[in-house]
Amino acid sequence: MTDQDLPLWRLNLLRAFYLLITVGLAISWGPSLLQHSELWAQRRGELGAMLIGLAILCVWGLRYPLQLLPLLIFELLWKSIWLLLIAYPLWLAGAMTPNVQESAFACLMGLVLTPLVLPWRYIAHHYFRKPAQRWR
Repeated sequence: MTDQDLPLWRLNLLRAFYLLITVGLAISWGPSLLQHSELWAQRRGELGAMLIGLAILCVWGLRYPLQLLPLLIFELLWKSIWLLLIAYPLWLAGAMTPNVQESAFACLMGLVLTPLVLPWRYIAHHYFRKPAQRWR
């Protein structure tokens, strides 16, 4: 399976998803990175910087939607892990705060939308069926 086997609408759907991630992260994390307190920087600074870095890489995905697919796979994985290991136990214990509920909703949206956007046959071919690159 080559890049040419995917229809243009599929590539544009990926581009739209990269754009959605970029805009969403820029709106939610951009202002806090520019104007923050020292306490915020100590507690959430790394997370904010990492997510803005992800947003910047997603801009690159607008140009190369297939080459940046690992970013979308990463999105799917980290959101799944967070929901299963952080949000779900808090929900079971009745200890969800409004901030955690907001994050859980955002992650659930990503968990629903990302699999719909990903070209699974292309991923299977290029990441699982294709021979690995040589080690030496």
